[in-house]
Amino acid sequence: MAEVVKLIECPRDAWQGLPDLIPTEYKAEYLKQLVLAGFQHIDALSFVSPKHVKQMADSEDVMARLNASLPPSAADHDKSRPDAGATAKAPEIIGIVVNEKGLERALATPGVRTIGYPYSISAYFRRANANMTRNESRLFVEKLRKETLVAGKDLVVYISMAFGNPYDEPWGPEIVADALAWLEGIRVRTVSLADTVGTASPELVGELYRQVKDEFRGIELGVHLHSRPEDAETKILAAYEAGCRRFDSALTGLGGCPFAGDHLVGNIATEEVLAALEKAGADPGIDSERLETVLGMAAEIRRKYAHAPLVN
Repeated sequence: MAEVVKLIECPRDAWQGLPDLIPTEYKAEYLKQLVLAGFQHIDALSFVSPKHVKQMADSEDVMARLNASLPPSAADHDKSRPDAGATAKAPEIIGIVVNEKGLERALATPGVRTIGYPYSISAYFRRANANMTRNESRLFVEKLRKETLVAGKDLVVYISMAFGNPYDEPWGPEIVADALAWLEGIRVRTVSLADTVGTASPELVGELYRQVKDEFRGIELGVHLHSRPEDAETKILAAYEAGCRRFDSALTGLGGCPFAGDHLVGNIATEEVLAALEKAGADPGIDSERLETVLGMAAEIRRKYAHAPLVN
């Protein structure tokens, strides 16, 4: 029997830096097709200032359209419909926030089940990305934990620069472990280790994950890896063999960190993750036929809004 893994599809990360705006209705249809293909965990939205991320200015409207397009509950499904099984379970929609205003918007948006926050262990990146000190960032995570608990929402924290940084700042497994110990102490239960600039070797991915996973058994620990295309499979397999069963990725590999300094470094393509996990004997539960539909939409987004060809 194939081992079950959790795949988090990340259109938000794929889209947020695109130069041209994707129409709201197209975003909502794309998310719907992801759900129909079997993606049950989707990093779909961010609630940030439109001045800084114009692509995400319509997050509430996208979510409203998606809610309207999906059956409200499993009880409403006609099991004779070909898509009934795929939509029988409401998807986990993740909305990213970086400040209190964003948190207010995310909590007020129906259908957003999980709040996500990028917590950087790099002082430079933390200041550039969220304009916070370490203490301010930690206080905000504590606020997120309290308010999501009250609201009945889940929380996922991404440890940015978890595999090192390009700023000559101190880094080591002990720094990652310190962040995880603090997060576990305030009862954050889901954390993703992010290779923000995509420079970690497969060996480092496996070694770091292996070092921390057993120490923090109270945390569901995933990876959000960036990579050049030729290194993607080995990084995924390194994490899997180290015990990881939660993976973030984006169809066609679109998006990633603009600070990487290499245009080939981006999100690992979901189709490559699926192929690697299949080799490892794992089953993310994705419908291969419906996947082709959403892959076609992702390719169209690359052509029309990113002006970026597929990289083989």
